[in-house]
Amino acid sequence: MDLTIFAEPAAWVSLATLTAMEVVLGIDNVIFISILTSKLPANQQENARRIGLSLALVFRVGLLFAISWVMGLSKPLFELFGRGFSGRDLILLGGGLFLLGKATHEIHDKLETAHHEKAPSGGKGAFGLILLQILALDLVFSLDSVITAVGMAQHIIVMVIAMIVAVAVMLFFAGSISDFVNRHPTMKILALSFLLLIGVMLVAEGMGTHIAKGTIYFAMAFSLAVELINMRLRKKTAAPVKLHNRFEAETKEG
Repeated sequence: MDLTIFAEPAAWVSLATLTAMEVVLGIDNVIFISILTSKLPANQQENARRIGLSLALVFRVGLLFAISWVMGLSKPLFELFGRGFSGRDLILLGGGLFLLGKATHEIHDKLETAHHEKAPSGGKGAFGLILLQILALDLVFSLDSVITAVGMAQHIIVMVIAMIVAVAVMLFFAGSISDFVNRHPTMKILALSFLLLIGVMLVAEGMGTHIAKGTIYFAMAFSLAVELINMRLRKKTAAPVKLHNRFEAETKEG
């Protein structure tokens, strides 16, 4: 690897831009992992998150060093209804449908069992099943991440460093994001709706319809901002109510 490229300012600009983009693209990966690992006992969740994100890094770097194979995935394998489908299309379709099915199941489970808290399932079987699901989505998200990296940077060393830094950032914040999502039921539903949106985007991409990622991420950021404002308002409203209830209770006791 030629490290002399970092003598040029353009390489550093490319590295900073790509790292920021990889972090943004990795947020949905972190959210998905957080929701899946929440089904495990508390003492297994952090370990599962670390393994999941480490696998994501392995996939990304591995795909980068198999660029010729990744590029070959764009060649049509067969035609259906007058349209050619490539390996990339099939991966995106499969990943999108998996996300749609999984997010829909999680939303249904969350709403149907809201009043019946279930204890997290443990054991090697449950842990392995969660890792298998993380593995499947890591592949889809990694493919999208690598294609973005190839389009934004010219040197593979820049791409590898950007991905390592991005995954390190995700590992650092994964616990905080997971705790925040699990503490707020409405935020969890919002996160699952984001996964539905990403699933629709992946299916559309697999079918040959391009959807601008900027539009998707703007919609997600706007929805998140609205929910954060709502949470702030609910907190302010709840405080006087709690104080009033406490005052009434103390008055009755007196």
